[in-house]
Amino acid sequence: MNGFTVYPAIDVREGRVVRLQQGDYARETTYGHDPLRAAVRYAAQGAHWLHLVDLDAAKAGGYTLSPLLREICAFTGLKVQTGGGVRSRDDVLRILAAGASRVVVGSLAVQQPEQVLEWVAEFGVERITVALAARQDEQGVWRLPVHGWTETAAVTLDQLAVRFANGGLKHLLSTDIARDGMLSGPNAALYAHLQAIAPSLQVQASGGVREIADVAAAKSQGCAGIVLGRALLEGKLDLAEALAC
Repeated sequence: MNGFTVYPAIDVREGRVVRLQQGDYARETTYGHDPLRAAVRYAAQGAHWLHLVDLDAAKAGGYTLSPLLREICAFTGLKVQTGGGVRSRDDVLRILAAGASRVVVGSLAVQQPEQVLEWVAEFGVERITVALAARQDEQGVWRLPVHGWTETAAVTLDQLAVRFANGGLKHLLSTDIARDGMLSGPNAALYAHLQAIAPSLQVQASGGVREIADVAAAKSQGCAGIVLGRALLEGKLDLAEALAC
């Protein structure tokens, strides 16, 4: 059954709950030192899913949050989609074994899409989320940074979105990096564009969410879900209200 899913997000760096502005590791704000407490709070407010990101691993590789993931699953009952530094089938297996409902693959999905599509076939369409964070260049082309958004790939968002849709992927998380952590509102044009070129994908909107109207707009536009980060952490958006939306 397909519905609209609200994903509160916890980004973890060196054990802290943080948010980056536009993916810049030098522009970091810390919101606490207990990611588990944040997850428990979101579960108490009615969340069913959590989006958990290993920022250290996103840059360097090697997912490190398995112990935290196990605790979150044990103490909250939340379904968790999580990633950061996923580079191999063994990484996928370890993350699933630690309790994840879905593994999020970012840089590797850009660099080795055929490998990721093999995982979709092996583990099932509900087990893999591809995360394509993009920046629009001066020509209007959506470019794809990798390695913690520190380098840019040659392939474009359009090319990969179509490739993944044709290959059987179901869940795509797409972030407009220019809006990420900026509270400037999601990029509705980006999500309309993705639906036009790859309508079979269940797209999760991410980046820039600031108010309940953004959640309602993403739902009415046909997105399958939305990721809520800074607005929740700073109390600008009420999670229960977003879930009711």
